[in-house]
Amino acid sequence: MCGRPGTDRPGAPVPTVVLGITGSVAAYRAADLARDLMRAGFTVRACLTEGAQEFVQPALFEALTGQPVLQSAFDEPEPGRMAHIDWARQADLLLIAPATAHTLNRLAAGIADDMLTTIALVYDGPVVVAPAMNPSMLAHPATQASLQTLQERGVVVVDPVGGLVACGEEGQGKLAANETILQTALAAAQQGKALEGQRVLITSGPTQEAIDDVRYLSNRSSGRMGAALAQAALMQGAEVTVVTGPTAVSLPGRARVIRVKSALEMQAVVLAEAPTTHWVVGAAAVADYRPVQRLSGKRRRDGDRWMLELEPNPDIIASVAAMAPEAMRIAFAAESGEDLDYVRQKAARKGVHAIAMNDVSQPGIGFESEFNALSLITPAGVEQSGHLPKLGCAQWLWARLLAHHHEGGLRAGLAREVVD
Repeated sequence: MCGRPGTDRPGAPVPTVVLGITGSVAAYRAADLARDLMRAGFTVRACLTEGAQEFVQPALFEALTGQPVLQSAFDEPEPGRMAHIDWARQADLLLIAPATAHTLNRLAAGIADDMLTTIALVYDGPVVVAPAMNPSMLAHPATQASLQTLQERGVVVVDPVGGLVACGEEGQGKLAANETILQTALAAAQQGKALEGQRVLITSGPTQEAIDDVRYLSNRSSGRMGAALAQAALMQGAEVTVVTGPTAVSLPGRARVIRVKSALEMQAVVLAEAPTTHWVVGAAAVADYRPVQRLSGKRRRDGDRWMLELEPNPDIIASVAAMAPEAMRIAFAAESGEDLDYVRQKAARKGVHAIAMNDVSQPGIGFESEFNALSLITPAGVEQSGHLPKLGCAQWLWARLLAHHHEGGLRAGLAREVVD
């Protein structure tokens, strides 16, 4: 699923991506992105907005790609031809990186007042946008509404990441890593129908277990992996429902989203949804314990020790088996260290068909990261995804699960494999 697009067989056509570059300080990174796309097998055609040309020059992209560069609504590389029509008709993917708030808002409104937005209005294939802007601009209701509108139309959004932005402020707004954008582009270009007609239920994010009206127990899960799994399933034609705990991560606009807080709330929703679902993927980082007693109001600090009594939360994915025995059940395990035998035993207790484990003790992957590395345990054995952006991991995971399912090897489940 994450290989070179259009190069699976000799003589396969080389796919074309229109790379839209807008007026963000991050525009300089588009040069490396263009080279990455070419290495991945794309023909790259760059289109620079007027603002982008304040940061990077069209000649740079013409030299890098070997293709003409569009920079004005009146450009005609071929006399007598309408470039915005030709480029839109010939493209296999439209990728806008970086995408400014100005461009996103125009795309959402259907405004076509420059070459890039005109191409976008004509183009009817997969679209990926990678926003980059000041955190306040990203958080503005107009920008958020535009992102939601674009996602509802099927546009894939590569979330910006947190950090220090060009203006010196700290927050979410930095352009995502080029590798993340590349993997998202590859995924969008390779959309298929392997899950068409199937309903997929995904749990995502952390849960919050209230101690009193102010404090709660939770964990560092960002919900990025669950969002990536949802996006990858949508790309394969699935009807997706995401049950998510509290998280700020953007979820695909075409997914049905149900928001909860506690593990008990999540379990109630999952058990209600599971009987009509084909796949249940438990990617949420559900709190293992909750306070026995929730205090009313806010407990005041009095200088004494505060002993909390905790009780176990239900195992949500394990509870699905009784309600939806025909559904394929996939668990996730965030472990410190790679104890595969323990993970197999965990899978047996849960009664799942497969389990994906990631080692959260490894730097740079897992919680709060754009990247992950999964070990997938199925009745056939153990497979490794390698270090990938989370969408790449999600695509790899769905590809392996579907391959095993089609071969008939997934239905037996891990409980039988481990117990027998």
